[in-house]
Order: sequence, then C-alpha cells, then structure tokens
Amino acid sequence: MVNVYIETYGCALAQFDSLTMEYVLRQRGHGVVGSPEYADVIVVNTCSVRLDTEQRIVKRLRELQKLFPGKRLVVAGCLAKSRPGLIARVAPSASLVSPQNASKVWVAVESGSRVILLEGDRDTSWMPRIPVVDAVGTIMIQEGCLGDCSFCITKLARRTVKSYPPRLVVEAVRDLVRRGAKEIRLTGQDTGAYGVDLPGKPSLADLLNAILEKVPGDYRIRVGMMTPEAALEIIDDMLEAYSDSRVYKFFHIPVQSGDDEILKLMNRGYTVDEYKSLISKIRSRYPESMIATDIIVGHPGETEESFQKTMQLVEELRFERVHIAQYTIRPRTKAAGMPQVPDPVKKERSKRLTALVERIGLEIHSKYVGRRLDALVTERGFRPGSLVARLNNYIPVVIPYDEGLLGKWVTIEVLEASFYDLRGRVADARG
Repeated sequence: MVNVYIETYGCALAQFDSLTMEYVLRQRGHGVVGSPEYADVIVVNTCSVRLDTEQRIVKRLRELQKLFPGKRLVVAGCLAKSRPGLIARVAPSASLVSPQNASKVWVAVESGSRVILLEGDRDTSWMPRIPVVDAVGTIMIQEGCLGDCSFCITKLARRTVKSYPPRLVVEAVRDLVRRGAKEIRLTGQDTGAYGVDLPGKPSLADLLNAILEKVPGDYRIRVGMMTPEAALEIIDDMLEAYSDSRVYKFFHIPVQSGDDEILKLMNRGYTVDEYKSLISKIRSRYPESMIATDIIVGHPGETEESFQKTMQLVEELRFERVHIAQYTIRPRTKAAGMPQVPDPVKKERSKRLTALVERIGLEIHSKYVGRRLDALVTERGFRPGSLVARLNNYIPVVIPYDEGLLGKWVTIEVLEASFYDLRGRVADARG
C-alpha cells in the first residue's frame, strides 16, 4: 500500500478522471492523501487547453521535483497525451497516463519504473462511485468531439467520441439522488455528441428522458456544453425534454466568433445566422432561459471589422454569461501556423468585450432585484460565509451561510445584482 496525492488542473472532465483514479486506487488498497508532503507517489492531472495553464503546470512540475526529489511522479491528463515530449523534457523520470487510461493509473503507481500509458480508448463499461459535494454530483457522460477546430489542442488528447451507456448514467444518477444530491451535472467535451458511438445512437435528449423517467425525486439536472453544430441536430427533442421541471433552463452553447469568415478559419460547422436561429428557438420556448457562450478574442485572421461583428452579436443576443478567452498558440494546431493577431490588440479587444459583457449582465440581473423567487441551495460560495442557490434558469444567487439550507428549496428575496450573480436573503425555507 502506498499513499498517493492527486493534484488536478482543468475542466469537469479532468475532475472526473481524478475521481476515477482516486476510486481505483482506493479499491486496490492504496491511500489518497491531501498533501504531496505525505505521499509516496504524486499524480498531477493536467490540462492543455491554454498556454498560460500549460506554463503553470510546467512550473508546478519543476517545483514538485525540487521539493520532493525522492518521490515518484505521474503526469496524467490532457497535457500528458497531447504534449508528451514537453513532459519528458520537464520531468524525464515521470510516468505518463492519458485521460483514457485514468482507470489504469494504478499500473504507474505500483510500478517501480517509468510507465507510459498513452494509447487505447476509455473503458466505458463501468463508472466510479461519484461523491456528492455539498448537494452536487457531476457525471461525465461522454468525451471526444466530432469537430476539428483550428485552435483546439484538446482534440489531440480526447479525440474519439466515447459515451457511457444510458444504463450506467441512469444508475449513477439514481445513486447520487439516493445519497442526497439535489443537482446533477451532466458533463462532456460536447454533450450534444452523446451517443453517436453507441448501438442505436441514443441522443442526449434520449438520455435525459431516460433519467427523468427512471429516477424519481426532487432534483435538478444541469446539461453541460453543446457545440452549436451538435445542438442544431437535436434541439427540438432537447426542448421537449427540458419541459420537465427537473431540468434547469440552462444552455451552454459556444459561438466563439460573430463573424462568418472567422468561423470558417476556426473550422466551426455553423454560420452566425444558424447560431442566431438556434438561440431564437430556445428563447421562444423558454424566454427566461440562461444562455452561456464562449468567445475567443484575437483568433488568427480576426480584424477590427470581424471583432466588431462579435460585439454586435453579443449586443443583439444579450447572453446571460460569456466566457472570454484571448487566443493563445497551441502546438500541432492549424491556427498556430496562421498570421497572428498582436498581443496588445488581443488585450485591448478583450477589455472592450469584457466591458460590454459586464454591462449587459448587470442589466439582465438588475431586473431580478426586488423579486421573490424559488431557488435550490446547491453549494458553498466562493465568498466566505456564503452559499449559492440556483434559480430555475441556473442564475446563481449568493445568500448568507446556513449549513442547514444545503440541498433545500428556499424562497429568496433578491436584494442586489452584479454582472455575474444576484445577492439576496432567504424569505422562506422548505425541505
């Protein structure tokens, strides 16, 4: 038996992979500790999506080797798979484990020599027991993407679409609800691509309907990111599935740019007009739904004119949430070889877009001030002494901390608004 410390970078998929590693290691009799100081083996589960994250991970790997020179190091996750040469230069003795081999991390942990596990597909015949954190449980339903975006390095790490069978997802949701989870987050690299690899090709809407039919209880489902091209194929069925009150009226659909020429350079599979029609269809059915999107500022080829089209799209569609990222070069991607937008230009455009997003967010949220609304208390807040409750459209409301409210439905009086969230007080609490 050895003690293992796991440090995680990146998205919900990386968190799920770390959970898988922890589950497998405990099943094999190993301990999982909360600090590298107490570990025999250090596992760093990495992310490769952005250059600044990569640089932070490289710095951390060097630091860990300096602080704990006698301890074995395992580098897992997307950076291990997409940039193994970089990891080999930074940490020559480290074992490498791809995201798909998370369940086999024990081989590297138990081996006395360097292990390379970078080949093979994810084993979707089983799923780890998922912990309930506060009142939330997160389930990876698929990984991989059908697209081939010019800027994306993640496709090198999680290329093949692999979906967990509906039966396993339903069982996992049932178990989470039985153990007290009130919010179920279904996550994936592109949840809209769910099921394309499975017999019968069950869609994301089919999966939602199966969960809602087979798992009774007072819980809420939050569906994770869908690419527009995948969403366009299934949106009618999804809108029907969303009619169940147990599904948050929340849609995360990244647009990335408001200019068709940039979308072509990005190799995205839709036009701006197609994206607009998608959002229009959602809001016609659910007017107060929350639309979250992602935008890349400064992708190669972006001119001031094309950036202005993005600004106009944001003004027109008035997204409730926008994740803004300045483009960064990622090796082995098509965009890396294109003429680059200067960094000062990217920063200046990013500031302008951020100001617009914050203005629109504040205008949207200010309409909630003074209202009394039902919300589900799901988790502890980032601010000390606070909890986060979610409206039916997933907008967060920060309320004063009360341990007894976690997982409960409450009526909230909204007192203040920011561009990011609402703040309020509990006017009434129920079970």
